[in-house]
Amino acid sequence: MKKVALIVAGGSGSRMASSTPKQFLLLKNTPVLMHTIRQFRSFDKIIVVLPTTKINYWKKLCKETEFPLKHVLTKGGANRFESVKNGLANITEQSIVAIHDGVRPLVSKNLIDKLIQKVKEGVGAVPIIPITSSVLEINKTGLKHIDRSNLYKLQTPQCFMFNDIRNAYQQEYSDFFTDDSSVFNNTTGYKITSVLGERKNIKITTKEDLTIAESFIQ
Repeated sequence: MKKVALIVAGGSGSRMASSTPKQFLLLKNTPVLMHTIRQFRSFDKIIVVLPTTKINYWKKLCKETEFPLKHVLTKGGANRFESVKNGLANITEQSIVAIHDGVRPLVSKNLIDKLIQKVKEGVGAVPIIPITSSVLEINKTGLKHIDRSNLYKLQTPQCFMFNDIRNAYQQEYSDFFTDDSSVFNNTTGYKITSVLGERKNIKITTKEDLTIAESFIQ
């Protein structure tokens, strides 16, 4: 069965205090997004969702760097939900879809393969990392410590059969939808499982994250 990567790269550089969107910042002299796309080079199709205003900028970057990997560009929406939905519209046949953050350039082939295998077994699959720090809930009565033993951080790629995730994205948008598994889980009848993610599969949102990512790039 064919594999499609849907890479969502609609962020800005606000938390970086940079005028350059974080997906275009240089990581070892190469834009972060290019590193990310390369991790899916074995896939049959790669779809990249970008803000409308940044598509020409990205095309220019690819031309200047002679970036060799073919990919389909799609206009992003007002939020992640709409952006993913726009990306899914570029898929026309049953396949396994891996939806990934454009600013997670360190995901490994091993993790991707584990997730794909789970989907072949008939379920949606997401990578998770146990929370190791103490967790507090702040409410009107004060501070409350939360038992972290059953708490995990979600990562991407989040992988699904195309027909299943396309159907899940037909529902109305909700502020509750922060990632693809929350959309998928809100649809009756679909099963989802998890695999252990990777500590290095960080989402680059700050300058500190960029420094950490550089330490992993050979």
